[in-house]
Amino acid sequence: MSVSMDMLDNLLFSASQACCSPFAIFIQIQGYFICLVLALGWAGAAYVRSREIRRMKNTIRSGNHFGFLCYDINELEHSKQVNLPKVSVVMPLKGFGEHNLHNWRSQITSLYGGPLEFLFVVDSIEDPAYHAVSRLLAEYEDDLDARVIVAGPSTTCSQKIHNQLVGVEKMHKDSKYVLFLDDDVRLHPGSIGALTAEMEKNPEIFIQTGYPLDLPSGSLGSYCIYEYHMPCSMGFATGGKTFFLWGGCMMMHADDFRTDKHGVVSELRDGGYSDDMTLAAIAGANKRLITSPPVAVFPHPLASDLSFSRYWNYLRKQTFVLESYTTKVNWIMNRALFSSHCYLSWGFVAPYFMATIHVAAALRCYYKGYAPEDTTFISTGLLLASCLTVCTTLELLSMWNLTRIEVHLCNLLSPEAPQLSLASYNWFLVFIAMLVDNFLYPISAFRSHFSQSINWSGIRYHLKDGKIHKIDRPKGKGPKFTDLGGKRLYGKKGGQHTASLLYSLSRSLAHWRQPKKYDV
Repeated sequence: MSVSMDMLDNLLFSASQACCSPFAIFIQIQGYFICLVLALGWAGAAYVRSREIRRMKNTIRSGNHFGFLCYDINELEHSKQVNLPKVSVVMPLKGFGEHNLHNWRSQITSLYGGPLEFLFVVDSIEDPAYHAVSRLLAEYEDDLDARVIVAGPSTTCSQKIHNQLVGVEKMHKDSKYVLFLDDDVRLHPGSIGALTAEMEKNPEIFIQTGYPLDLPSGSLGSYCIYEYHMPCSMGFATGGKTFFLWGGCMMMHADDFRTDKHGVVSELRDGGYSDDMTLAAIAGANKRLITSPPVAVFPHPLASDLSFSRYWNYLRKQTFVLESYTTKVNWIMNRALFSSHCYLSWGFVAPYFMATIHVAAALRCYYKGYAPEDTTFISTGLLLASCLTVCTTLELLSMWNLTRIEVHLCNLLSPEAPQLSLASYNWFLVFIAMLVDNFLYPISAFRSHFSQSINWSGIRYHLKDGKIHKIDRPKGKGPKFTDLGGKRLYGKKGGQHTASLLYSLSRSLAHWRQPKKYDV
């Protein structure tokens, strides 16, 4: 037994000594650098978001208690509201989860003062979302211009893109802008107004976008999704121009679709898999502007039953996006993203593996009572592990600070909604999720690269030359829920909700815009 332990000790000490070699030290220092870059990026994003909070608080202190809608209260005057452009909101739906009803309600009770049209698009009346959203709209039938559209199955692109394009075909001819929203987006009352105001202010904007603030449910899978989204959040917190695009919230000029400008319709329709990656590639190729307003951050509660397997399937879909492309330049950029992300992910994880070896060797050395001069590499290993601890602490503090500020911003933007809290976040699980997500990302990416196919909500898509060329559908019914959706709480009947102040305000605005409809 002692011989075996001695062999294990020698192996452990040899590994710790190897982790102190020049190459291993370079790998560990690189990991520290990645931690510090993330910490600085999140600090910059926090500055942009906190600047917006200060601006909103100053507006409220100056007497404008509707600062969550717009900073200039004069913009709420009837003479200006009646001239606001018409917006068509297109929402491709798939399945019905625990948060969908709340999300849809936040979308249709927008306090945008101009004419609004809501188009909920499903592939079939058998989709659970069809009956759920139909019942919801029945509650507001006198207050909304909204309808449910059955798009049918897609044949040349992903089902989501197909639903979006059918929605665009059905939108009102007078719509100036079209806003694409995912069913897991929880809007603020002034979100549509803020996006529209920026489009009106700068007609050169091609797409306006936003980003979700994940609210983990407690499972490791939900924390992995939160951690996966957080690095990208700094790219959306620029307060203006960005190269990033999130398909969950995209506002565009309606005429760009009517005229197929830059091939937005044809590129999406003919083999498109990812709406945001395709449109971002078009914007880059044509040097068009993408912006993200600092108030465009949306609460995104994750399902309470979000299992690790559902997280893995979500990660597979995200890495599979890099296998689709529109041009040769787009292919090169995706390959660069693929390579750099895989390298940085494992470059992030490797120092923690080495630090574990250093600490284990030090503990064993202390237990055995070896003299310090016989194990000089132990001191080096502990110094490296200490540096990693400091960098990790700074990274987690920066992530915590950005999340805290975004939670506060969301609470200010939705004063009537239940207040979000940072208290439910488990930061130990966040740390574990950082390691798990970065370890699994390259595995998922390589699997996507070699398989060239993916199962998305029960439909299998096959790629060829960056485009969908084959779609397989199950013979039976597909799953009712998306990977991030929750269990079905309401059975065949949607839950009953009492009317809120927000609903009353939205009804008053609708009555204001169309008085004849409500006159007795």
